[in-house]
Amino acid sequence: MAESPEKFNSAMTAWQEWQDAPWGRLRYAIAEANLVRHLEGPGEGSSRVLDLAGGDGGDAIRLAARGHHVTVVDHATAMLAAAAERASAAGLTELITCVRADVAALPAGLAAADFDVVLCHNLLQYVDDVPGTLATALAPLRPGGLLSVMAVNRHSAALRLAVREMDPAAALASFETDQARAGMFDSTLTLHVADEIIAVLRGLGCQDVQHYGIRSFCDYIADDARKDDPAFYAELERLELAVTARPPYMHTARLFQLTARKGPRP
Repeated sequence: MAESPEKFNSAMTAWQEWQDAPWGRLRYAIAEANLVRHLEGPGEGSSRVLDLAGGDGGDAIRLAARGHHVTVVDHATAMLAAAAERASAAGLTELITCVRADVAALPAGLAAADFDVVLCHNLLQYVDDVPGTLATALAPLRPGGLLSVMAVNRHSAALRLAVREMDPAAALASFETDQARAGMFDSTLTLHVADEIIAVLRGLGCQDVQHYGIRSFCDYIADDARKDDPAFYAELERLELAVTARPPYMHTARLFQLTARKGPRP
C-alpha cells in the first residue's frame, strides 16, 4: 500500500503531541540507547546515517546531537519542514540534511552512497512488500554497516486489548488478523512478528541480528496520567531500558527493534 503524504502532513500537530507524551519519549529514548550500543564502541567515530521515512526528525535529532551526520528522507513536506526547524532550533543544521523522496524510489545519489547506518523505523507497517523494502533499505548501506528496523509487534495486540482495554473477546479475535487501524494517520497497519522479519533479514545476507523490545510495560499500564509524573516516568524509563534486550519481554513489547550488519559484497 502507498500511503498519501497528505495523511502525514495533516496529522502534524497530533504527531508532535504524541512524541512529547511519555510513550513517545520512551520510543525515542529506548531506540537511541539500543543504537548507541552499536555506534559508540571503541574506535567508533561520527557515522553517516540515512533515516528512511524519518518524518520530523525524532531519531535524527538525537543522533546528530551525538555528532553523527544524518540524512532524513520522507515524502511528507510538513514532516520534513518540521525536521529542518528542529535541526535549526537545536543548532544541528550542519549535521542534518532533509530530502523529499519516496523510500521506494531513492535518488541515485543516496541509493549508492555507502552509508554507515540506515534506519528503517516504523515503515514496514505501511508497505506491502516487506522483503523489497528491506532490500531497498540495505542498498545504500556499506558492507558491515548497521541497519536498524522498527515495527509494531503483532504479539502485543492481544495483550493490549485484554490487559489495557479489558476486552478479552477483542483480544481473542485479534489472533485472526495482522491488521490494525492507526487513527492518527487514518491508515490500516500490517503488524509483524520479529522472528518473521529476522528471517527476511538473514535471507538478504544480514549478519549479527539483535532483537530489542520497545515499551515492554508502558502500553499495558492503563493509568496514563501517572506516566506524566516525572518521578514515575523516570522509574518507568529505567525499567524499560533494563528489559529492552531481556527475554521474554522483547517478544511482547509494543514495538520491536532489530539491528543487523550488512553482509559483504559478493
